[in-house]
Amino acid sequence: MADASGSQPLRTPHELLAALRAQSAGSHVRVALDAMGGDLAPAETVRGALAVAGEQLSVVLVGRRAELEPLVAGAAHVEIVPAADVISSSEEPAKAVRGRPEASIVVAARLVAGGQADALVSAGSTGAVLAASLLYIRRLKGVSRPAICTLMPSIPLPIVFLDMGANADVRPEHLRQFAVMGQAFATEVLGLERPTVGLLSIGEEPAKGNQLVVEAHRLIAGDEQINFYGNVEGRDLMNRKVDIVVADGFTGNVAVKVTEGTARAILGAIKGAVTGSVRAKLGAALMKPDLRRIRDALDPEEYGGAYLLGMNRPVVIAHGNSRARGIGNAVLAAARAVTSDLLPTIAARLGTDGADEPPDGTV
Repeated sequence: MADASGSQPLRTPHELLAALRAQSAGSHVRVALDAMGGDLAPAETVRGALAVAGEQLSVVLVGRRAELEPLVAGAAHVEIVPAADVISSSEEPAKAVRGRPEASIVVAARLVAGGQADALVSAGSTGAVLAASLLYIRRLKGVSRPAICTLMPSIPLPIVFLDMGANADVRPEHLRQFAVMGQAFATEVLGLERPTVGLLSIGEEPAKGNQLVVEAHRLIAGDEQINFYGNVEGRDLMNRKVDIVVADGFTGNVAVKVTEGTARAILGAIKGAVTGSVRAKLGAALMKPDLRRIRDALDPEEYGGAYLLGMNRPVVIAHGNSRARGIGNAVLAAARAVTSDLLPTIAARLGTDGADEPPDGTV
């Protein structure tokens, strides 16, 4: 079965998620996890870490030792690096990151920047994760703006979507770079052979949209390394016309959250329908494998979080209300990025040597 572009056989959501969490045999990855970040931290962050840590994957829990040690209880492949402070979502991110060096997200970012960990995961303030990453881990050379890249629930399987909030205001060239980075992510992390890229707009015609979108369309269409489908509309997101959708961070954040809200409503409606009567429960029992696949396709927790693409090391931002399953999946997704060729591919396609850029004025 081929997708709308005819580029490659479709894979099930289960296969796509398995690819996202696959790790190369023989490799060992250390992931720094901001154990204090998130609405349910530290209990759920520690549970998530314990669920996925193993011989090939060590998790470094960064946070208040007194709260973490009873939860870890000497578990193997998990260690604690103390950080006495926590940055809340109500604080101004850049100011907090610069002024509070002992905050858990700052200490975790420094571990990655210093080579003591291979990747960063946090379910804390998105702004703080972005600021700490820019200040310490820094951008790949040639990357003008990092982009938050997520897997958006869609049918028959998720689509890659960026940017979903790192950059509310962008230039056309930034959207071209997002297309390049999104295509590298789909190829190297998810294993899609020749993924197609769509530009989110208000119409399919190249001249439709605001000045930003029209000019971005011209730049993306002129880049021969991008397998560009053209413009896509909001109604196309859940129907998966393309593998990757590119938008500015403001539009993208609204689109992703509307889609996730719709997905949750659909899951709730399905759950209500299959538990409403004895007959429905019997039918649900027979359809259980199919219903589970639908759940996997629509449940954002299955994906673990979103990648901050364009950084010098992998950074994954988990949902703020993530439970252990979501945290564990975010750690596995980060490990996958480490063992893949994602960063070298982005550097090569942007025509750089992969050296990092100095922080820009956003921090």
